[in-house]
Amino acid sequence: MRTSQHAVADTALLVAAIRARESTREDRLFLDPFADRLAGDRGRRLLAEAVDTAGEQATVQIIVRTRFWDEALLRATRRANQVVIVGAGMDARAYRMPWPDDTVVFEIDQPHVLSAKADLLVGERSNCRRIPVGVDLTGDWPAAVESVGFNPDEPAVWLLEGLLQYLDEAAVHVLLERIDALSAPGSVLLYEVVGETLLRSPSMAPLLRSMAERGAPWLFGSDQPERLVTRYGWSAVVTDIAEPARRFDRGFGPADSIAATDAARGYFVEANK
Repeated sequence: MRTSQHAVADTALLVAAIRARESTREDRLFLDPFADRLAGDRGRRLLAEAVDTAGEQATVQIIVRTRFWDEALLRATRRANQVVIVGAGMDARAYRMPWPDDTVVFEIDQPHVLSAKADLLVGERSNCRRIPVGVDLTGDWPAAVESVGFNPDEPAVWLLEGLLQYLDEAAVHVLLERIDALSAPGSVLLYEVVGETLLRSPSMAPLLRSMAERGAPWLFGSDQPERLVTRYGWSAVVTDIAEPARRFDRGFGPADSIAATDAARGYFVEANK
């Protein structure tokens, strides 16, 4: 993986800052009472810079996907009690969501990221059994997650949120191969893919250039995201981000028109094994 670890950690702070700001709105799509603490001053500065560089478009996808995946996770945990958040960053779902009583949430990320989150949330109680797994995705993370109680013989729910665009294509396929190998029938895989169209969009160029300069370039995109998992026998439902953006009453610039063939797009995929 060619991405700077420090830069990826910064994206976690940026996401937290965006979630914190959304939580202050009267018409908020979700409430994350931990996000402002997790973002800190650096996250708030990163948010200000992102908005200055690319406008509010820099925040909309993160706001919409947070609500979308909240709903998808709660649906999926009706039939699987193991949840694995890959590249968890400063995500606070283990603390803020109403999980079923027997839910176990494994959070996989670099050790220093999880350690920083633990320090910021000291004294807080999660709404599930939360198990942090400090390991880099280039390492043997499957062995690490099994060593702390993940059971590959039982269905699991996987979340890859805001992750795949930072990996090159080979790393994306390796990650999904590993997830498939760990997933029993009945498992659910939730992931987000930016469109190749989005990567080429002139309106996104300033933000993409800024991300590259920070050491976290967007490397991967696809306009056929379901093929990433149907090759392994999973079924997949793809949702264009413009659809929930409209439903949640959050504008998405030129992508508001789902019929527009040249619209910059991102996709949410809900896959079942």
